[in-house]
Amino acid sequence: MSQTPHSWASTLLRSAWHESGLSLRQLARQANTSHATLNAYITGSKSPSTATLERVIAACGYALDVSLRPRVRFSNGVPRGEELADILALAEQFPVRHSKELDAPIFAERIRSSA
Repeated sequence: MSQTPHSWASTLLRSAWHESGLSLRQLARQANTSHATLNAYITGSKSPSTATLERVIAACGYALDVSLRPRVRFSNGVPRGEELADILALAEQFPVRHSKELDAPIFAERIRSSA
């Protein structure tokens, strides 16, 4: 079951609030909001802005970290991730460092020896 933004924020706030050990009024005072508004956020009847969510979480003694993952984009019908994997596989076939000696036959020598 997927959580809505209201329930996600309320679950997060409720958890941080319980862990903080503060009363609802103490937390509201530290977060610079009213206890009624804070209660609405915690119960999920109201959704805080990102800035407000971060401020209340900080008042609980926590930091809010958000990370993003890139979307898979397509190029010529091929997912970009697969395209990159193909390019990396191709790159692995090439030597990392060039040898000081040439391993391939030199064509001029082959021509002289057959003549």
